[in-house]
Amino acid sequence: MHDMSLSMQLFTRTRMNSKQLTIITGASRGLGRAMAEQLLSLPGQRLLCISRRGDEQLAAKARASGAVLEQWQQDLADPVPAAQRLAEWLRGLDGQAYGSATLINNAGTVGRTRPLAQAAVDELSQALRVGLEAPLLLTSAFLGATQAWGGVRKVLNISSGLGRNAMASQAPYCAAKAGMDHFSRAVALEEEALGTGAKIVSLAPGVIDTDMQVQLRGAEADMFPDRGRFERMKDQGQLDSPESAAAKVLAYLARADFGSKPVADVRDT
Repeated sequence: MHDMSLSMQLFTRTRMNSKQLTIITGASRGLGRAMAEQLLSLPGQRLLCISRRGDEQLAAKARASGAVLEQWQQDLADPVPAAQRLAEWLRGLDGQAYGSATLINNAGTVGRTRPLAQAAVDELSQALRVGLEAPLLLTSAFLGATQAWGGVRKVLNISSGLGRNAMASQAPYCAAKAGMDHFSRAVALEEEALGTGAKIVSLAPGVIDTDMQVQLRGAEADMFPDRGRFERMKDQGQLDSPESAAAKVLAYLARADFGSKPVADVRDT
């Protein structure tokens, strides 16, 4: 079993003695929710969660731990207003009060699993807006609004092995994650040229037992030739829990060499 407490110790050690700001998309379920819950246990944390719905249990945890939590109910299928709202909100904060500011682009969708020729164009458009356009726009808003802040700035894009290895009937998801990987490479070059720029990583978090996995196992067999592979991973216990995966991702975020590889895997050593 993964040592979650060790991951939290590593993460906490990088963030002691100062206020921390973290923004997470897709924080109402799965990996995003697990990360949000673990971050609320850390001292000095201010957390902004952007999801389609709020979570009263997260709010209760924040009150109990003394953390500052704000939840925006925002549909990232309409990403321009979300990015504009984030930029305006960040500009209203005292950036010098935070030892670090981090954006975690976690939201994504596999949509209905089927060959591209049989996909609905409105569903394809939504998948790309949520999975690629929204992270790119939010990253732009975050970097622009925090450029003069004095603390450490990081962008963590939650990618997938499917961004690096194609799979039939997954064209929009593969495209979104591959695009996320490559825009992270481009932004890493831009920020490095500034000398004091942000660190950015597009990170594959491993295979996690989330609602997305349920969708893939429940896809129509004639539409998704790899369905059996996902059924076997579940049956053979090969899926990581959201809580364990979240601890690994947050530990990676805390690594001293974060940003040295703009496209990475949580299992990298």
